[in-house]
Amino acid sequence: MLKVRTRNVLKIETIISYYMMRPLHYDRKMVCLQMRTTIALKGIETLLFSLYSSWEKSKENTGNYDLLRTVVEQKATTASEPLLLNAVRGQDVERPPVWLMRQAGSYQIICEKYPSFRERSENVDLVVEISLQPWNVFQPDGVILFSDILTPLSGMNIPFDIVKGKGPIIFDPIATAADVDQVREFSPEESVPYVGEALTILQKEVDNKAAVLGFVGAPFTLASYVVEGGSSKNFTKIKRLAFSQPKVLHSLLQKFATSMTKYILYQADNGAQAVQIFDSWATELSPVDFEEFSLPYLKQIVDAVKQTHPDLPLILYASGSGGLLERLALTGVDVVSLDWTVDMAEGRRRLGHDIAVQGNVDPGVLFGSKDFITNRIHDTVRKAGKGKHILNLGHGIKVGTPEENVAHFFEVAKAIRY
Repeated sequence: MLKVRTRNVLKIETIISYYMMRPLHYDRKMVCLQMRTTIALKGIETLLFSLYSSWEKSKENTGNYDLLRTVVEQKATTASEPLLLNAVRGQDVERPPVWLMRQAGSYQIICEKYPSFRERSENVDLVVEISLQPWNVFQPDGVILFSDILTPLSGMNIPFDIVKGKGPIIFDPIATAADVDQVREFSPEESVPYVGEALTILQKEVDNKAAVLGFVGAPFTLASYVVEGGSSKNFTKIKRLAFSQPKVLHSLLQKFATSMTKYILYQADNGAQAVQIFDSWATELSPVDFEEFSLPYLKQIVDAVKQTHPDLPLILYASGSGGLLERLALTGVDVVSLDWTVDMAEGRRRLGHDIAVQGNVDPGVLFGSKDFITNRIHDTVRKAGKGKHILNLGHGIKVGTPEENVAHFFEVAKAIRY
């Protein structure tokens, strides 16, 4: 917690008293508490000018200190929010916030001790430790939960495992209407209480110095895994189901949409300050099929979440999404995350400036020289323009990426000023 020095408090009292033409009988502790972060970040003179301007516009400066309190609270709230949230909401920020997908990756010692991915991702202490590793080293503006988009499957009566060297394995792939009938709607409180516990701890540990990020899989991507039986190159099984038995697939997609809505709300209620939706395989669909099998369910999730959590930023990521950008914006999410195959300036033009963007440096850039990395970062930020941009990679960090280059990425990104 930032502290306000006594002489600064006295200076505030003097100037406020001068402008208000009132004696110093307001609640001094309240002013100190609500202003301290804003003062530290914006400077005393800037803050007071802003407060005085707001007061003058009201034309009601008749000793009504409630109005002053309201203005102070609004200013302090903005200043105390994580940079990432302010950027997404279009607030005035001095630089783009930065975090990296799959940034919680350097945990080799933990892997050796706990070789099972599920064991690592379903143990509260391990989830917190792994999630905080990049925070402790690089201080990113977003701290994402260490987990997997398939984590809810067991709670939906879909047995699975994630095997080193093979990836996800679905033990009983879904192929028929009877199989879909066996899928239960997800109850996160009962099935993944460790996720809520971990998020609560992360929020306390990070203490609003960065945004805590949760994430979920999108309905079509989850359906692809459970129908294909795991990862796929051609997606023939999910497409066969979509084009020969669309009602069966729609039934499955609806169960995932309802379940992921619950999961997002659960994460938000337990500490997640923003949630990213991964629709990794939606770009295997043609635009017309995306409009039938992915878009309606994404929109349904966003609409449902916004009914009760209107201020929760939702980020949508779909790799290889250049052909679908305009359709991704139709989902209603707050942020569209671009991969590196889309030029950032072009992506901005196609999406418009009302929606925030995330990305989109090629992960391979981190294998280049430090000068090369620096140039690509500045190019991306320049093309994104001022505000409503979260600097990130266009995909997750690649295995073998030099850690010193990751450190350089964060150093350069955090030194940027608009």
